[in-house]
Amino acid sequence: MHLSASTAIGPDPNEKVLVNSVTNALKMGADAVSMHVNIGADSEAHMMTDLGHVAIECMEWGVPLLAMMYPRGRNINDEHAVEHVRLAARVAAELGADLVKTNYTGDPDSFREVTRGCPVPVVVAGGSKTDDLTTLELIEGSMEGGAAGLSIGRNAFQHANPASFVRACAKIVHEGLSASEVNEMLKGGML
Repeated sequence: MHLSASTAIGPDPNEKVLVNSVTNALKMGADAVSMHVNIGADSEAHMMTDLGHVAIECMEWGVPLLAMMYPRGRNINDEHAVEHVRLAARVAAELGADLVKTNYTGDPDSFREVTRGCPVPVVVAGGSKTDDLTTLELIEGSMEGGAAGLSIGRNAFQHANPASFVRACAKIVHEGLSASEVNEMLKGGML
């Protein structure tokens, strides 16, 4: 269950506020919880405080915590810059997250700096809706860069054939196929 939220039309969409608790998540049958923190936002300190408190509650209950960590705010010129993404991932781990979801830095070598600098598994976010090959290349590069997996939302859910697209992603993650190989399979209806 996701425990933090904001809206695109709020005064500061980058400010995620705590809207639920680990205890309520357990009562509702959740197996894990997630929090969203925007490193670099004006409200960063508040979001980090919430993440720390939730991490403590998760440790007390034995509930896994996914921290969705994104460099965003008026001082962030590039949300994919390795120094920002690396910091965001490391902060999450140091505050108690069991798993970090963050942006891909654009190439395997720079993303490897993120995954090597973070003591917990890092999964890559899918980002904005793009064409199939672009998303598949992001997945391939992040896996080469040490990602533990992926957390792709709109590129899967909004796909013309979500099940085939997820199978294509799995071929890269679990079988090591290249983005171009999988894209051809996807285009040819072989998934």
